Amino acid sequence: MDSASPETTIGWKLDRAQRKELLQQFPPLYPDPVADHVTFRSNVPEGDPLPPEVQGEIVGRVDDGRGVEAMVVTIDGTSDRPDGSTFHITWSLGPGREAVESNDALREHDWDMFDLPMPVKLKPARFP
Repeated sequence: MDSASPETTIGWKLDRAQRKELLQQFPPLYPDPVADHVTFRSNVPEGDPLPPEVQGEIVGRVDDGRGVEAMVVTIDGTSDRPDGSTFHITWSLGPGREAVESNDALREHDWDMFDLPMPVKLKPARFP
Protein backbone atom coordinates (compact mmCIF):
# COMPACT_ATOMS: atom_id res chain seq x y z
CA MET A 1 0.00 0.00 0.00
CA ASP A 2 1.05 3.55 -0.58
CA SER A 3 2.65 4.86 2.62
CA ALA A 4 1.17 8.30 1.93
CA SER A 5 -2.42 7.04 2.12
CA PRO A 6 -4.41 8.47 5.04
CA GLU A 7 -4.81 6.33 8.13
CA THR A 8 -8.03 5.49 9.87
CA THR A 9 -9.50 3.33 12.62
CA ILE A 10 -11.69 0.31 12.00
CA GLY A 11 -14.00 -1.52 14.36
CA TRP A 12 -17.67 -1.61 15.19
CA LYS A 13 -20.25 1.11 15.89
CA LEU A 14 -22.94 0.61 18.50
CA ASP A 15 -26.46 0.29 17.17
CA ARG A 16 -27.97 3.77 17.74
CA ALA A 17 -31.30 2.49 19.12
CA GLN A 18 -29.59 0.08 21.51
CA ARG A 19 -27.18 2.83 22.59
CA LYS A 20 -30.06 4.77 24.14
CA GLU A 21 -31.22 1.68 26.06
CA LEU A 22 -27.69 0.89 27.24
CA LEU A 23 -27.14 4.42 28.51
CA GLN A 24 -30.32 4.06 30.58
CA GLN A 25 -29.26 0.66 31.89
CA PHE A 26 -25.70 1.81 32.65
CA PRO A 27 -25.98 5.51 33.56
CA PRO A 28 -22.75 7.35 32.70
CA LEU A 29 -20.58 8.27 35.67
CA TYR A 30 -19.26 11.42 34.01
CA PRO A 31 -21.03 14.33 32.27
CA ASP A 32 -20.01 13.54 28.67
CA PRO A 33 -21.51 10.21 27.49
CA VAL A 34 -19.62 8.73 24.53
CA ALA A 35 -20.85 5.14 24.01
CA ASP A 36 -20.00 5.15 20.31
CA HIS A 37 -17.77 2.29 19.13
CA VAL A 38 -15.39 -0.60 19.77
CA THR A 39 -11.96 -0.28 18.13
CA PHE A 40 -10.52 -3.27 16.29
CA ARG A 41 -7.40 -1.67 14.80
CA SER A 42 -6.08 1.90 14.74
CA ASN A 43 -3.78 3.66 12.31
CA VAL A 44 -4.56 1.40 9.37
CA PRO A 45 -4.52 2.53 5.73
CA GLU A 46 -7.86 3.97 4.66
CA GLY A 47 -8.36 1.12 2.18
CA ASP A 48 -8.02 -1.71 4.73
CA PRO A 49 -11.16 -3.86 4.85
CA LEU A 50 -13.61 -3.52 7.71
CA PRO A 51 -13.67 -6.30 10.30
CA PRO A 52 -16.34 -8.98 9.95
CA GLU A 53 -19.68 -8.80 11.73
CA VAL A 54 -19.34 -10.16 15.25
CA GLN A 55 -21.27 -10.95 18.39
CA GLY A 56 -20.36 -8.56 21.19
CA GLU A 57 -21.09 -8.58 24.90
CA ILE A 58 -20.54 -5.92 27.54
CA VAL A 59 -18.93 -7.85 30.39
CA GLY A 60 -17.59 -5.21 32.77
CA ARG A 61 -16.72 -1.62 33.58
CA VAL A 62 -13.59 0.35 34.46
CA ASP A 63 -13.48 3.79 36.10
CA ASP A 64 -10.18 5.56 36.63
CA GLY A 65 -11.80 7.79 39.29
CA ARG A 66 -10.60 10.89 37.41
CA GLY A 67 -13.07 11.19 34.54
CA VAL A 68 -12.71 8.13 32.31
CA GLU A 69 -15.27 5.32 32.30
CA ALA A 70 -15.28 2.43 29.82
CA MET A 71 -17.26 -0.75 29.30
CA VAL A 72 -15.24 -3.90 28.67
CA VAL A 73 -16.50 -5.86 25.66
CA THR A 74 -15.91 -9.37 24.45
CA ILE A 75 -15.88 -10.02 20.72
CA ASP A 76 -16.44 -13.64 19.76
CA GLY A 77 -15.67 -14.64 23.35
CA THR A 78 -12.50 -12.64 24.04
CA SER A 79 -11.75 -9.17 25.38
CA ASP A 80 -8.20 -9.27 23.94
CA ARG A 81 -7.66 -6.91 21.02
CA PRO A 82 -5.10 -7.95 18.36
CA ASP A 83 -2.73 -5.19 19.55
CA GLY A 84 -2.67 -6.60 23.10
CA SER A 85 -5.08 -4.06 24.59
CA THR A 86 -8.69 -4.66 25.67
CA PHE A 87 -11.85 -4.39 23.59
CA HIS A 88 -13.96 -1.65 25.15
CA ILE A 89 -16.45 1.14 24.63
CA THR A 90 -15.50 4.51 26.08
CA TRP A 91 -18.65 5.13 28.07
CA SER A 92 -18.30 8.58 29.59
CA LEU A 93 -15.73 11.31 30.11
CA GLY A 94 -15.18 14.14 32.54
CA PRO A 95 -14.01 17.63 31.55
CA GLY A 96 -10.72 17.68 29.67
CA ARG A 97 -10.56 13.90 29.20
CA GLU A 98 -10.36 12.08 25.85
CA ALA A 99 -11.69 8.72 24.67
CA VAL A 100 -8.20 7.38 23.90
CA GLU A 101 -7.51 7.53 27.66
CA SER A 102 -9.78 4.51 28.14
CA ASN A 103 -6.81 2.39 27.05
CA ASP A 104 -4.75 3.81 29.94
CA ALA A 105 -7.59 3.24 32.40
CA LEU A 106 -7.79 -0.42 31.38
CA ARG A 107 -4.00 -0.86 31.65
CA GLU A 108 -3.72 0.88 35.02
CA HIS A 109 -6.89 -0.20 36.85
CA ASP A 110 -8.74 -3.42 37.54
CA TRP A 111 -12.16 -3.60 35.96
CA ASP A 112 -15.34 -4.89 37.56
CA MET A 113 -16.93 -7.88 35.85
CA PHE A 114 -20.72 -7.89 35.56
CA ASP A 115 -22.69 -10.89 36.83
CA LEU A 116 -24.51 -11.17 33.51
CA PRO A 117 -23.02 -10.18 30.15
CA MET A 118 -25.13 -7.79 28.07
CA PRO A 119 -25.35 -8.62 24.34
CA VAL A 120 -24.53 -5.60 22.22
CA LYS A 121 -25.30 -4.98 18.55
CA LEU A 122 -22.15 -3.91 16.72
CA LYS A 123 -21.87 -2.90 13.06
CA PRO A 124 -18.56 -2.91 11.15
CA ALA A 125 -17.42 0.68 10.60
CA ARG A 126 -14.55 3.03 9.84
CA PHE A 127 -14.09 6.16 11.96
CA PRO A 128 -11.55 8.93 12.60
